[in-house]
Amino acid sequence: MPPLKETQETKDIPVIFLTAKVEVEDEMKGFELGAVDYITKPISPPVVLARVNTHLQLKKMRDYLKDQNVFLEAEVQRRTQEVVAVQEVTILAMASLAETRDNDTGNHIRRTQFYVRALAEKLRRHPRFSYFLDDDKTIDLLFKSAPLHDIGKVGIPDHILLKPGRFTEEEFEIMKTHTALGRDAIIAAERRLGLDLPFLSFAKEIAYSHQEKWDGMGYPEGLSGDDIPISGRLMAVADVYDTLICRRVYKGHAP
Repeated sequence: MPPLKETQETKDIPVIFLTAKVEVEDEMKGFELGAVDYITKPISPPVVLARVNTHLQLKKMRDYLKDQNVFLEAEVQRRTQEVVAVQEVTILAMASLAETRDNDTGNHIRRTQFYVRALAEKLRRHPRFSYFLDDDKTIDLLFKSAPLHDIGKVGIPDHILLKPGRFTEEEFEIMKTHTALGRDAIIAAERRLGLDLPFLSFAKEIAYSHQEKWDGMGYPEGLSGDDIPISGRLMAVADVYDTLICRRVYKGHAP
């Protein structure tokens, strides 16, 4: 028969030693074995009953606290899931604004979201990027934030956004403002809430920097190389790749 304190079903039962052994070493051994009390003979029935009752009450309190902890852990998990769901709904609701303007952009949003995650997973062990990407939470936030990269296009007039063919120089300057418009829209949403939301930090970064180029010829800041945030670089690769392989209104046909 397995020891009482080593069996899952009985390990929490309080044990009281009732013994004729009165040496300190005997008491120490009893407590080391897991006893909660040590009563020596000859016994006093009222004392024994009082001590038993005390330990029964303590056991009830421990069980109650244990149950409360289980409940609280479940409640924290539920609330955490709710917060995550609210974050995802917030991002998708904002991203859907771009989708209503341009169906190509809507499909593009969903595709590039998965491209970004695939790129991040591939680079998470790369010595140049592991410090940033070797973390599931970071990759998850990048995945969730990616749909907001073109949110600023809701501020671009239809005659430019939906124009087939190339932009004029003036039209292109207007189109380039979508990066700042997107970042500023996310910042404005945060200000309305009165919070700086960590889950939107990548969204702001991606919206503003995904049109920067490695050679410094991109916009809006003309950043180059490693000065471009990694999130923006990942989004830029996903963005260009999807543009190259898919039909877009300004191309007229797929390559």
